Amino acid sequence: MQIDNIIITGRMYRELEAAWPGVTGKQVRFLAESEVSEADMAWADAFVGFKPVPAFHLESVRWVHALGAGVDAFVYRKPWKPDVLLTRTTGSFGQKIGEYCLSHMLADLQHHEAFARSRSDRSWNPIPPLPLSGSRVTVMGTGSVGQELARMLQALGVEVSGVSMRGERKPHMDHVYPMKYIGEAVSTADWVINTLPLTAQTDKLFGPALFARMNGAGFINVGRGPSVDYAALLEALDQGHLRLAVLDVFEEEPLPDASPLWKRKDVRVTPHVAAVTSVEEALSGFLDTLRKLEAGEQELANRVDLVRGY
Repeated sequence: MQIDNIIITGRMYRELEAAWPGVTGKQVRFLAESEVSEADMAWADAFVGFKPVPAFHLESVRWVHALGAGVDAFVYRKPWKPDVLLTRTTGSFGQKIGEYCLSHMLADLQHHEAFARSRSDRSWNPIPPLPLSGSRVTVMGTGSVGQELARMLQALGVEVSGVSMRGERKPHMDHVYPMKYIGEAVSTADWVINTLPLTAQTDKLFGPALFARMNGAGFINVGRGPSVDYAALLEALDQGHLRLAVLDVFEEEPLPDASPLWKRKDVRVTPHVAAVTSVEEALSGFLDTLRKLEAGEQELANRVDLVRGY
């Protein structure tokens, strides 16, 4: 595939322009999302960004490259031309998400918030820490992120179960359940961690029926916000099916001021930072894919399966 004209947009477009090494024969327009026009889209062979811009269309574009790991902004419930290639950024997301999850799990088990309150009150309150080793964690999603997360947890003595559509065995997971047994998979878990992409199968997957199968678990969502029914999550916390929710992604971002999630002591809110794409990852991933495309390589590990949606 020959690519000559490239639009690069998104929140880091200025940083990418500053780091751009120059590629012979390529014309590149670095634009803010609000600046991309229909004429720009008609000019471009390739569109690079985190999500579609208001002027986004596929009439002339031959390749779209997502700067993040998720592509639901481009394809979920949206039309797509099957002859337009869609690729995504891959990198150290599994390690980043693993460290994010471990930080919150350990902070909970080590009672960080309670000790912070004790410090402000100048009270001596020796609560014994709880061990991570021996706990049971169910990871929703057994792709590269889920497997790296499982590897990190298993190394610390955690029993890790996975959930995927077909239930195929994966490295570093003691058990893998097919989606039809998801209730069983979460029923004995101390922690349930969602890493799944957003698809028709995962939209509002975490709803009343699934939360009801949990027994005082901690829940971490580093997948996609629309996978969670938030009214059901709050009810699950009130009823004791969940004891804690750590949420990094939301249906609406930024999370609105009026959201009840802000006020809950049993909810931790972070602003979509579990696996931030670095400029280096974004640039190297794009340039590597461009090189492979122009060399005629057919096997692209970061190609999106448009049927699956990820």
